[in-house]
Amino acid sequence: MSDSTPVLNVAFYMFTDMSPLNGLPEAVKSLDNYEHIKGSIILSYEGINGMLAGMPEHLEPFMEQLIALRPALGDMPIKKSYSSDIPFKKLLIKTKPEIVTMRVDGVNAIGKTGPHLPPEKLRDWIREDKDMVFIDVRNDFECQIGTFKGAINPKTTAFHEFPDYVREHREEWAGKDVVMCCTGGIRCEKATSWMLDEGFDNIYQLEGGILNYFEKIPDAEKDWDGDLFVFDERIAVKTNLEESPLTMEEVKEKYPSQSSDA
Repeated sequence: MSDSTPVLNVAFYMFTDMSPLNGLPEAVKSLDNYEHIKGSIILSYEGINGMLAGMPEHLEPFMEQLIALRPALGDMPIKKSYSSDIPFKKLLIKTKPEIVTMRVDGVNAIGKTGPHLPPEKLRDWIREDKDMVFIDVRNDFECQIGTFKGAINPKTTAFHEFPDYVREHREEWAGKDVVMCCTGGIRCEKATSWMLDEGFDNIYQLEGGILNYFEKIPDAEKDWDGDLFVFDERIAVKTNLEESPLTMEEVKEKYPSQSSDA
């Protein structure tokens, strides 16, 4: 990575009322520096989800204008990292029924989700060997590339399979603390909201996802095996958030179930 001109990467999401959607994609495309930004933005009535990259002088003002399109986005957390190149080929603006596809009607992640567990607290729980159900909510191939030591891999190929997995273990998990993690936190927001609807108690989610854990815990390698898959051309990052040598060809060869499901 160049010390003088590093590429800024941002990842963000927020469950919030984004209506009206009519005209919103066009409004995003009219923002300053749009032509210099690469990545993807998913827009839905339930919120926004995006991963973008560009030079800081282009991306930072773009993000300021994007947030200004909806007042509620002012509180949206934004995770930043850097790379030597822009890890996307173009910028895609999509509107979808859900910003993360669960295919369960009535889930309201805007209204309620499970409590956010700070990375420092999860670190303590892991290292104290706390009696908990610790679930990695990501897809099977992502968990195989890397996951927390002791975390459960549900072996799903897509997020909409997760509810069935939970129902299969309802009695086993009754009365226990259930902690969930995922890359940036978006799946956990929806998963905990749905599980609360299902009558589960003591449901927690890792605040800011695995990326936030890597950022906040300097010795995160003690708690993690492998690399963290990311959905851009970097393919994966290490616990210090530096790019991993893993290639997409290796991912496809070793993990044929790999999917781009959010």
